[in-house]
Amino acid sequence: MTDRDTLPPEALRALEEAEARKKKQGDLNLPPELGGRDGPEPVRYGDWEKKGIAYDF
Repeated sequence: MTDRDTLPPEALRALEEAEARKKKQGDLNLPPELGGRDGPEPVRYGDWEKKGIAYDF
């Protein structure tokens, strides 16, 4: 990770804004999926981990 002391002021401001957005958004309270796969969300992590095919779209 880059040391924050070496970043330009614009990058520091962008990081602060991103942290503020994350705090404002909070946790995602997704409803439980019925009949879905266990583990991480396939859209985010990709289905290529299962036989190299994305087939549930």
